[in-house]
Amino acid sequence: MAKEIQHNFLSVDKASLLKSLGKEKLRAVLEQMVLIRQLETRSEAGYQQGKIGGFFHAYMGQEAIQTAAVEVMGMHQWWITTYRCHALALLTGATPDEIMAEFYGKVTGNAKGRGGSMHLYTDTLLGGFGIVGGHLPIATGAAFSIKYQNQKDKVAVCFLGDGAVAQGAVHESLNLAALWDLPCIYVVENNQWGMGTAVNRALAAQPIAEHLAKAYGLESMTLDGMDFFNCHEGFSQAFEKVKKTSRPIIIEAVTERFRGHSISDPGLYRSKEELEAAKLRDPITLLVEDMKGAKMITDEEFEQMKKAATEKVKAAMKFADESPDPDVATLEEGVFAPEDSDG
Repeated sequence: MAKEIQHNFLSVDKASLLKSLGKEKLRAVLEQMVLIRQLETRSEAGYQQGKIGGFFHAYMGQEAIQTAAVEVMGMHQWWITTYRCHALALLTGATPDEIMAEFYGKVTGNAKGRGGSMHLYTDTLLGGFGIVGGHLPIATGAAFSIKYQNQKDKVAVCFLGDGAVAQGAVHESLNLAALWDLPCIYVVENNQWGMGTAVNRALAAQPIAEHLAKAYGLESMTLDGMDFFNCHEGFSQAFEKVKKTSRPIIIEAVTERFRGHSISDPGLYRSKEELEAAKLRDPITLLVEDMKGAKMITDEEFEQMKKAATEKVKAAMKFADESPDPDVATLEEGVFAPEDSDG
């Protein structure tokens, strides 16, 4: 059982945010979160049917974090994330069709069937990266390019898991970003379990963002990763600060994934009671309840929204099913191989 850590979450005026964001924008946000959930749920079924192979890491339970980040900062930032990349690809412009086709390994996929579930890309998503912590140097380099080109309204946004925090590349990247005043927002999505070890057994110091920030002379922020409004306000503040100061910020978004680390993980390290308790704070349910309280959506409208998302994902699965496999003759295309220096 994970030890309870006392987190000092950012204070938020939810009523004001409900009013300022408005019904139309919040319904669009909710549609995105529901589509992410349906994409993950249906893809898991496709995996069980043998249509999807390799690793598969679902984002269920964490939807509020990246949805809020993209809503606040827009798609034109540099985005970098882990192999749990399905949601961010969808949020930054990838279609359900191309994502599902990539899962199926088809030539119509996001990476022509070569990347699979862990490696999705868009024009501004530099990729889902498979090496734990290995993508932080990429994010730091993206932030360096922003500063070098004097792009005042742009930042790099890097998502990492709690399990990556002790990796050396993480600390080297934070050190350089702090030394060089690079405009990067590092977001630790603390989903409590790493691959299967409770965070309090894996990290010597918590809360995560507070301790990391102190080590490198940076600002930090801790967000309730299950609450869209808390995430929205936190990313809004961080975005404005980083644009103004060009100093990196470390954010910890405290959440809990609803599945195992990957689809092959039965999650036996977590009791059924703990999982059910986490699901009581489902980010989609919390947002719906807030919107219902503000008379922005009804139960019937929410059911219609879920149905529409389901149909969209079913259509994507049909598209993937009917798409061709890659031609074996193209196997070596896109592979970089330097010429032999000896001729």
